[in-house]
Amino acid sequence: MTEEDPKPQSDEARSAFRQPSGVAASIDGESSTTSEFEIPQGLAVPRHTGTESETTSEFALPDGLEAPAAVPADAEGSAFTMPSTHSAWSPAAFTPAGGFPAVNLADVPWQDRMRAMLRMPVAERPAPEPSQKHDDETGPAVPRVLDLTLRIGELLLAGGEGAEDVEAAMFAVCRSYGLDRCEPNVTFTLLSISHQPSLVEDPVTASRTVRRRGTDYTRLAAVFHLVDDLSDPGTHISLEEAYRRLAEIRRNRHPYPTWVLTTASGLLAGGASLLVGGDVIVFFAALFGAMLGDRLAWLCAGRGLPEFYQFAVAAMPPAAIGIALTLTHVDVKASAVITGGLFALLPGRALVAGVQDGLTGFYITAAARLLEVMYFFVSIVAGVLVVLYFGVQLGAELNPDAALGTGDEPFVQIFAAMLLSLAFAILLQQERSTVLAVTLNGGVAWCVYGAMHYAGDISPVASTAAAAGLVGLFGQLMSRYRFASALPYTTAAIGPLLPGSATYFGLLAIAQGEVDAGLLSLSKAVALAMAIAIGVNLGGEISRLFLKVPGAASAAGRRAAKRTRGF
Repeated sequence: MTEEDPKPQSDEARSAFRQPSGVAASIDGESSTTSEFEIPQGLAVPRHTGTESETTSEFALPDGLEAPAAVPADAEGSAFTMPSTHSAWSPAAFTPAGGFPAVNLADVPWQDRMRAMLRMPVAERPAPEPSQKHDDETGPAVPRVLDLTLRIGELLLAGGEGAEDVEAAMFAVCRSYGLDRCEPNVTFTLLSISHQPSLVEDPVTASRTVRRRGTDYTRLAAVFHLVDDLSDPGTHISLEEAYRRLAEIRRNRHPYPTWVLTTASGLLAGGASLLVGGDVIVFFAALFGAMLGDRLAWLCAGRGLPEFYQFAVAAMPPAAIGIALTLTHVDVKASAVITGGLFALLPGRALVAGVQDGLTGFYITAAARLLEVMYFFVSIVAGVLVVLYFGVQLGAELNPDAALGTGDEPFVQIFAAMLLSLAFAILLQQERSTVLAVTLNGGVAWCVYGAMHYAGDISPVASTAAAAGLVGLFGQLMSRYRFASALPYTTAAIGPLLPGSATYFGLLAIAQGEVDAGLLSLSKAVALAMAIAIGVNLGGEISRLFLKVPGAASAAGRRAAKRTRGF
């Protein structure tokens, strides 16, 4: 076979990559692999020339070190060959010239700093500064820091603070002692915190159960002051000093004695009776009934009865006095007496905290708080219904359609609203320095409600929500100004807005057999209560829209849940 004869074609020589017969071969006579990423012929591509006019960066080669020689354009490439249009020594394409922007968390209150960092992923949180709050060079013992954190969180949660603020305080304590990668977790009765030093070390987890709850806003303010001092980089507090201050906070007695609290309970009921149109006789009747109910509740508490029965017993004396005035044909508004007694028992604090936890994403804690509110409400209903049922059977003429608080005497009602807020603040064991501010806040809230509802003829739900929003805005501003909790400035101020009259008329209608009308009035009371809670929370959120929030200009700002479309 001569050289001109074609070679025999075997099966091995035939393949999918063999050029079919009749197709012209490549121009250079050589086989070359092409792809869709190949640069078309005739298109000029700029090359890296390495001139001095180009921008340099920290990745530039030192003097005396040469870059590897470029691969010739006609050389055959492979999967590991750098493309001819790419230069490994060009400036970084995705890093800004000035670096990534840092999140500024130094010029804002510690509450906002901790909330901002808690809503960041763990890998994006800024590292804590070197801790100086210990005597040993190795740093404080991690279990002791976690124990201190849990004890502080327990006092805050037992005092009625929201779950988000409790988590922020716990995170601030850990950060102040140099513990990074901490994750606090708060539910209604359980606190836990986990610290993992690094990805290769075992985490340390501790938990604590909240078994007793007590309302003492003076103690709450002292705990916030301690956390503020720990979060201040200029204040050096050792671990032993923090334990000593916490022990002093726990040992401190309440700022008001028992007789003052009982008198405040009576003044609250008397102010509420004036608020809904009562006179002097009604004021003293409501005052005496509330004080008697408070003493009976203290007696039940001393015997170890649950709070459900304490509320039921406390609701009976005001209702019984109102029934007695009606049976003796005294020309007074007995409904105002009973309504005033209900104002002193409605769980406004727990309701606001429960709705706030739900709006901030703590659904388990919110469900538990709202369930507690429901139990308290049912106990009040049971206590009042028992008295009203016997009163109706004895012939007491109570009108469920009677009008209370028509707004004909605005100055008297403003005074009554301020008196109610003052008594409520004392019952909450607030600091004396905050009582005047919350009293004025309650008077302003009632002015807004009266102007919208009575003068403007706006629905009571909308008027209540607007007044409560103003209360929440003022409370948030004061808490940021004093680096304290917002509860002492908001809880007592919403006292005049509580739905006492709607609750009473609903119970009276049910006691008289008008179940439909009673349920309608009770549903109105629930709507007013939700308007109060949502308004207070919305006022606090509105304040954050106009005030400085850490990291708002960066991607690590105050993030919220993005489930706005149901998925």
